[in-house]
Parts: sequence; C-alpha cells; structure tokens
Amino acid sequence: MLFENTREFAVALDESDPLKIFRNKFLIPKHQGKEVIYLCGNSLGLQPKSVKTLLDEQLLNWENLAVEGWFEGETPWMFYHKEMQQLMAPIVGSKPEEVIPMNTLSVNLHLMMVSFYKPEGKRTKILMEAGAFPSDQYVVESQMRFHGLIPEENIIEVYPRKGEDTLRTADIISTINEHADELALILFSGINYYTGQFFDLEAITKAGHLTGAYVGFDLAHAAGNVPLKLHDWNVDFACWCTYKYLNSSPGGISGVFIHENHFNDAGLNRFAGWWGYQESSRFKMEKGFVPQNGAEGWQLSCSPVLLMAAHKASLIMFKEAGGMEVIRNKGIVLTSYLEFIIRELNNFVGDEQFRIITPVETKYRGTQLSLIAKEDGKKIFDALVKTRIIGDWREPNVIRFSPVPLYNSFCDVFELGHQLKKILTTV
Repeated sequence: MLFENTREFAVALDESDPLKIFRNKFLIPKHQGKEVIYLCGNSLGLQPKSVKTLLDEQLLNWENLAVEGWFEGETPWMFYHKEMQQLMAPIVGSKPEEVIPMNTLSVNLHLMMVSFYKPEGKRTKILMEAGAFPSDQYVVESQMRFHGLIPEENIIEVYPRKGEDTLRTADIISTINEHADELALILFSGINYYTGQFFDLEAITKAGHLTGAYVGFDLAHAAGNVPLKLHDWNVDFACWCTYKYLNSSPGGISGVFIHENHFNDAGLNRFAGWWGYQESSRFKMEKGFVPQNGAEGWQLSCSPVLLMAAHKASLIMFKEAGGMEVIRNKGIVLTSYLEFIIRELNNFVGDEQFRIITPVETKYRGTQLSLIAKEDGKKIFDALVKTRIIGDWREPNVIRFSPVPLYNSFCDVFELGHQLKKILTTV
C-alpha cells in the first residue's frame, strides 16, 4: 500500500477499516475532557466496556447464591474455565484442553519449569535470548539455584551480532546446535519486549527438539498480538499474561499451554493442588493426587472467577472480531503506517532522528515499534505525554509505540506524527 502523510488519508483508512466498530467497545482514558491517544497496549490494554457486565454477573451470583454458585446458576464457577478454554485456544493455536487460565505469568513459568526443566548429567543448561524480560531472567536464575546450579555457568544467552539490534534466526539455531548435548531447556520470549522482535518459534522448537531439549515460550507480548500455532509447532509449553494485548485487567490472570503429548507423561514432575485433581472425584477429598487430564491437571487453587470474568470480556471480543488472522491483518497495516510516519519525520529533519530497532519485515514483528531518538529522547517522550499521547519509555533510551488493532485508529498514528513534528521544532 502506498501511504500518505495526511489526515484525509488516515480518515479514509479508518472509514474502510472492518474493525472500526471495536474502538467504541473500549473505555479510552480522557485528559482535560479529551480522549488520549493510547499507544501503550503492549504494557496494559484498555478496559473493554463489557467487563463491568460480566463482573456484575458474577457479583450477583455471589450475592444471590453464595457457596452454591460453584454448582448453581447459568455459569457455575466449578466449570467457568471450560468456556474460557474454548475462547483461548484459537488465540494461541491450540486444542481447548491444552490451555488453562490460572495464576500469574511468573508463577506459571516457575510451575512449568518444575515440569520441564530436568537437569541431569551434562544436560543442565537453559538457553534464552539476551535481554529477555527481567522477570524471566529472575525465574531462570532462581530455578538454577534451586537445583544447586550456578546460573552464570548454566544459562546460555544469545546476543545480536555486533552493530545489530535483533537476533538472527540462524544464530539462534547455530547456538542451539553448538550446545546440543548440554541443553535441558530452551526458554525464549515469543516477542522481545524491548525490541519488539517476533521470533521464529517453529524453527526454534524444531531445532531444540532435535537436540533432545524441551522448548517453552513466554508469550507475554505475543498472545493476542500475532497468530500462533503452538499445537502444530509442537511447543512443549508456553505461558502468557493477559493484561497487555488481551486487555484482561491490571495483573490479570495468566494463560498456560501444555502440549497434549505431555498429558500422560508420568515422568514429569509437577506441583499439585486440589483444583488440578481429577474433576469427577475432586470433592471426595481423597489422598493421593490423580491429575485431571489436560492442562487442567496443572491447576493448583480454586479458579479466581472475577479475574476470569474480566478476561472473558476481551476473549469474546476477539471471537467477534473474526479471530487472530483478521486482527493481524489490520495490525500489519497499522504498524506499517506508523513506520511510514516515523520515516517521514526523519526526512523532515533531514537526519535519522528516530532509529527503528524493531525488524522491518512484518513477519518478524507484531504491533509495536521501538525507537531510539538520536537526542532528547526523554524530553520528546515527556512532551508527547503533555499532548495526550501515551507511549512507553524504557531505559536507557527506547520509546515504544504499540498501535493495537482493536482500539487504535490510523488517525491516532497520524496525530502522533503530527505532534512529534511540532515537538521536534521546539525541543
């Protein structure tokens, strides 16, 4: 598509957008009576208007049914997660029984490592990308120490080549092969939070399995952002938070994927809790853990129904929008328009004022561009906030913008460029 840096062009794109009605299904914050331009969905998604309805439904069940709400009413809490599984599966490309909403992301990463990190003999090492989100680093370090291993000796990090900002798939695969007989686990992000790079998860999984290692992913910035095929790619496990692109509430419930290949693997350790016990006999309260088949068998505690209700509001919207392929199609165009606008700004100042460190190829990025300002990056970011434009600043020098297909418009992107142009003439 040939883009134009005019408001009329942006308006025309918005008018022809098949997803334009979904913007009105979200609550957009206001500043001095005007809606902000919110480009920070990669950190916290906006609130769907339907969240209140679904929360009120469960609050009324609590009010009117009390403990009987677990088995009575139109949405008994005992089985509330089952509809969630049906809604979650298409977003990550899985079978419904392979996914479950539970806990929070870092908790689930620890639980998955109990099952899938099994250091033995020479196979003690974990491979991950350099610059992974700090929580992932802390999880891996502490798991290493729990097993009596030294993190500095057993964590293999893959770095970009000198002078490059992102990783080459060939270098990831090469590093996997180089350490083939030492790897116990490969744990990568789906999309790197800092650069916005979308990794080739299928290639990484295939290479890891050829070495005999388990392969898992943190999909915090990928779930609800890019199409995934976790089942078809034979990924062993994955975890994600749901409060970014999945708009489920601050600190909302996490999601877990476990491939069906592992459902009956008695050799996997797991931390057990009563909500993972076989559903048909759970309330007999008997000793001896018998897991429910599927990802449900990794649950620990009672389902947090209110958190799931908040998440369900967004999941329903993803289904109504036509699924991830439809959302992805808009995301590609929206982010490409943002890239065009940024390059137009560089042409305006006659220099690369903003260097885009997110991959140019759309198949290697989601709806995020990470920029490094040549100078005055924090001043520019702060000036944008004063104009009602909310992006995200990441130390030491990156501004992240995330135009989310369900609620961001092409006019949002144009207005960002318009305000940046004004700021650049005054900073």
